[in-house]
Amino acid sequence: METVQGYLADHRDQIRLFTRLVLTTGFVAIVVAACALNFQRAVGLLVISLVTLFFLVWDWINDRYGNWVWEKLHPIRELISKNWVWIRWMVNVLVLLAVVCWLTMDTAQLGTRQLVSFFGLLLLVFLMLLFSKHPFRWSWQTLLCGIGLQYGFGLLILRTTFGFGALAWLGRKAETFMSFSNAGSEFVFGTNYTDHFFVFKVMPILVFLSSVISILYYIGFMQWLICKIGLVMQVTMGTSPIESMAAAGNIFLGHTESPLLIKPYISGLTLSEIHAVMTGGFASISGTILGAYISFGVEPSHLLAASLMSAPASLAIAKAFWPETESRNVTTRDHHINMAKGESKNLLEAASHGASSAAALVANIVVSLISFLALLACLDAVLSWLGGMLDYPQLSFTLICSYLFMPLSFIMGVSWEDCFVVAELIGTKTFLNEFVAYQKLSELIKRRKAGGPEYVDNVKQYISVHSEAIATYALCGFSNIASLGMSIAALSALAPDRQSDFSSCGVRALIAGSVSCFMTACIAGESICFLTTFCFFSPTLITLKCSVTNLGQTPSNHGWISTVTCPSHYILYRSKITCLAYNGLFISLYLFIININQNRVTAQSDLISQHIMQNTLGNYQTIKVIFR
Repeated sequence: METVQGYLADHRDQIRLFTRLVLTTGFVAIVVAACALNFQRAVGLLVISLVTLFFLVWDWINDRYGNWVWEKLHPIRELISKNWVWIRWMVNVLVLLAVVCWLTMDTAQLGTRQLVSFFGLLLLVFLMLLFSKHPFRWSWQTLLCGIGLQYGFGLLILRTTFGFGALAWLGRKAETFMSFSNAGSEFVFGTNYTDHFFVFKVMPILVFLSSVISILYYIGFMQWLICKIGLVMQVTMGTSPIESMAAAGNIFLGHTESPLLIKPYISGLTLSEIHAVMTGGFASISGTILGAYISFGVEPSHLLAASLMSAPASLAIAKAFWPETESRNVTTRDHHINMAKGESKNLLEAASHGASSAAALVANIVVSLISFLALLACLDAVLSWLGGMLDYPQLSFTLICSYLFMPLSFIMGVSWEDCFVVAELIGTKTFLNEFVAYQKLSELIKRRKAGGPEYVDNVKQYISVHSEAIATYALCGFSNIASLGMSIAALSALAPDRQSDFSSCGVRALIAGSVSCFMTACIAGESICFLTTFCFFSPTLITLKCSVTNLGQTPSNHGWISTVTCPSHYILYRSKITCLAYNGLFISLYLFIININQNRVTAQSDLISQHIMQNTLGNYQTIKVIFR
């Protein structure tokens, strides 16, 4: 036995290499066989395999030849450094021209609401610069590149067929993945577990996702992914490695978990870096909580996009609102950052530890909701009593928030009739928490899908799809007063000697985190083509508006004529106008249903069009899609 153990110890590297080769060969054989049997079915597996191979080869080349390439590029780096002033001016001019062309050729063609969203974005950035901690000390590279990354992600995801389809695919896979938690819920709580939807349906998702994230953290995938995303922001934005890694970690982790990634460096952070770390936590939500919001019925593609877009925005706004004025302890020359690793010793322990840690999260969410909703009801009763003294008994907390945040919702691109409703959601998120706000948003979504009356006793019952999308982005962050205390407490536990610094940066970080979410909402409001392209992951009622257009005359006979159901997993798309003639009338068809899975127009579009035509009293009329 000792001989065998000695042999294994002496040839450990060779055995490990042989094992990896056997596993890799087996996996390649599986991929080849799957492609040979049904290539279309195996496309997903092939893409994942190729992407994994690319990054493995990239890491291998970087570790082996990275320093050599860096040294060989020294003359080019010196040339760029000598002419950096001219290069920077040329880039600024080109960016300005690109923005002007974009506004005139694209945004202005979509309507005034997209222009409002764009100028709302500029206004938010201007206010951050105006009230900066150290005016005129901000880094233009960080600000412009951060907003550029945010804008680029938004355009790629929301305005390109590839990005939109990829995000829609990820959203469907996320829904499928989270549905696996139903097996555990049904076993523990019985077949009627959905009767108590929030506790027995939503909360188990948090436990399941926490276990998965803990497993990914144990095998090192989370650290690897966070390092790659952080490196992109570090190189492009010129931020320090620590704050870049923390911002990347906030895409997947919560505002109290992400600081654990940089635990060895927290004590040496500058005030600006502390502010950036806290801002990143307030500007995003964790992957675990994201699963709960998807279960509410909120569009998963928008939640995924918001989590990704807010990371560079949080860094850009944080460094503008509190510019760096101190010497950094960790600089961009320090390529190897020691990220904290999990304490689990094997895979099963990691899964168990993730589930156990989620128990505290679930309990915290449940008791917080009970407390906040009870306090809100009490506050509304007190405000109604005080308002009754002035013959205004409808006074409430939500009513105050609707007027307080109405201008903000308007500059993000929300339609005027929806501004007050979205403002209520923003106020609820800021003063209570985002969980309550998303729960209210899910109720609005359900009412719209149910197709009921838009107003009941002059109270709006739901908002448009466009306004729902903007609200989804604006609410996607931990930027509320309760999270401020939790963040200060978590950071103080990691570095007790910096507690006063954490407290001094807290309020500004909360404001910067909120503004980051609002900037993401502005970009979404501008990038989403209202009345042009929307994706539905569940059957959705759509009300259609038509008008008769005679030859050479203006449209007449406007009215709401039909309500149809857009099938699940389909895109509603307004195509180029198709003109036909019948009895002296023009026919303009705008409605097409495109199947995401097949990426082509299906017969469903013809069936819906025929159904509409049969409900127009024998007259062919102009069909225009109106989202209500």
